[in-house]
Amino acid sequence: NTHQRQGDAKREEAAAIDQQIVRIEDEIRKLKIDFDIYFNGAAKRPPLEARARLEANLKRIADDRNLTFAQRYQFNMLMSRFMSYRELWRRMLKKKGEELV
Repeated sequence: NTHQRQGDAKREEAAAIDQQIVRIEDEIRKLKIDFDIYFNGAAKRPPLEARARLEANLKRIADDRNLTFAQRYQFNMLMSRFMSYRELWRRMLKKKGEELV
């Protein structure tokens, strides 16, 4: 029946969004580690490409109107954490004299 299929589709979409949020959380954690490695001198270049990819993913999810209240809350918490890290990285790159901020 059509009504049941719509419910199934919504549940599948919600599950897909949940997976994207988990993936973003992992990407933020990995990016923080990559920046830590860079600032500790073990990498030659800052992970700016990875940061740009993560920002694009964040923007894509932020524009999604189908997030549930709980997903929006969780996403906003991740976004807030990322923005804090991004500001910290920007200041540290500036202090280090990097041009690519």
